[in-house]
Order: sequence, then C-alpha cells, then structure tokens
Amino acid sequence: RSGEMAKLTQLIDNEVFRAYATYTTIVLLKMMLMSLITAYFRITRKAFVNPEDTASFCKGENAKKYLRTDPDVERVRRGHLNDLENIVPFLGIGLLYALSGPELYTALLHFRIFAGARITHTFAYLIPLPQPSRGLSWAAGYAVTISMAYKVLKTALYL
Repeated sequence: RSGEMAKLTQLIDNEVFRAYATYTTIVLLKMMLMSLITAYFRITRKAFVNPEDTASFCKGENAKKYLRTDPDVERVRRGHLNDLENIVPFLGIGLLYALSGPELYTALLHFRIFAGARITHTFAYLIPLPQPSRGLSWAAGYAVTISMAYKVLKTALYL
C-alpha cells in the first residue's frame, strides 16, 4: 500500500503532470463558468425550458410565455457544447500525453496554446468577434489535441 502512495507522490512531483493539472483546471473552470453564464442569460432574458423554472415570474397560463428559446441563451449553450466536445478529449489525451514523457517546454506549449485557444473561442462566441476568430481558435485547440495524440501513439504504439 505504501508503494502505491509513493508512486502517486512521484506523479505529483512530475513537472509535466503538474502543468497538465494546472491547465486542465483552468479549462475546466472556464467550462464550468459557461453554466453560470447560461443561467445568467436565461434569467435576464426570461427564457426557460422547464415549467418549474418560470415559477418565480408568474403562475399558470402566464408562465407559458417564458417557456421559449432565446438567441443569446442558445449562443451561450452552443459555446458550452463546443467546450464539451473539445475539452473532454483534451482531458484524456492530455493525461496520456503528460504520462508519455514529453519535454516540459513542449508540454507547456501544448497546454498553454490549448487553454488560450479555448478562452479565445469563448470570447469569440460570446462577444461575438468576427470570423474567422472563432474558427481559428477552435482549430488551434483541436490541432494541439491531435498533436498530443500523435505523440502518444508514436511513443507507445501498440496497434
């Protein structure tokens, strides 16, 4: 049992793993923030999808007018969905990449570009910034994940 604990301590002492943990935490917090932004837009635009959510505004037939879609709410939701589609693969591939023994500088470059790209993508979605800003930020993050996946497959290829 103490041998297992020593291995965990060694992992936490690994600089690349700590970098992964840092940037993973940043992008996960950013993704969690999207839930709060969605709630803010739902409340301020009075656009809900569940009847019980309208109870604080009115009751009965009047409440039905708040059961609707809103373009601003939907825009935030699409940004959040895009986070789910891109951050979740980064979590798994990034962990495998961190464990594959990359140089710290290269790993930091991957993690920082990904985090920066996702943050830029969010601003491009919410403000909205003109295209191709959103597309380029998405592509940068996607390319980083593919690059890490290639390194993992190249390092530990068991196909």
